[in-house]
Amino acid sequence: MGKINIVKQQVQVKDWGIVDYRTAWDRQEELLNANVAIKTKARQEGIDHEPLMLPTENHLVFCEHPPVYTLGKSGDISNVLLSDEQLAEKGIAFFHTNRGGDITFHGPGQIVGYPILDLEKFKTDIGLYLRNVEEVIIRTIAAYGIKGERSVGETGVWIDAGIKGRERKICAIGVRCSRWVTMHGFAININTDLGYFGNIIPCGIQDKLVTSLQQELGRMIPLEEVKEKIVTGFAEIFNCEMV
Repeated sequence: MGKINIVKQQVQVKDWGIVDYRTAWDRQEELLNANVAIKTKARQEGIDHEPLMLPTENHLVFCEHPPVYTLGKSGDISNVLLSDEQLAEKGIAFFHTNRGGDITFHGPGQIVGYPILDLEKFKTDIGLYLRNVEEVIIRTIAAYGIKGERSVGETGVWIDAGIKGRERKICAIGVRCSRWVTMHGFAININTDLGYFGNIIPCGIQDKLVTSLQQELGRMIPLEEVKEKIVTGFAEIFNCEMV
């Protein structure tokens, strides 16, 4: 896709380990709000025309969540096929979120990535940002011999996207952007228990499957190994330095 910025920005890589969804959401908000505060102050002082000079920070956060379903701000609650009582019985949390997209699942064996980026230091184009996040995942799974693809009108990364009845999603993406600062992000299934997706209509898309690296390759994949490949791809696609 080519380079999308001129000055090579630094992106701080963090790993929060296993963390509940609410805590991770709050911590993302803190990082986003710190950047927004810097931009607000710059606007008040009349120096917001030089975004590359502002001390905003970029982060790529990795984590895993205990089992949780999250619904995007435009999502349809009917895509959750369990009642509140059934969710409680199964020990699955549920959150309405402020990201885009519909319903998805996060759980053990899945890598969740939260890029908190100041897009004014990259390119102020949400569509391009989403396509670049997809490209990072496409390159990551290509390292395992899997061809990831886009599906027209459906954000995320798919396998066999053009083969009716065989389309299967391996990575969901949903973001929020405030003052060109992003949060939320992507969830790629590695060794995920795919049974959890049977309780929802994933991303509100009927009659399409969900898959994982383990499902495709027939073996467990070390999460740290995949994270390293994501970091490498992120540096390439966003033309940034990962620190």
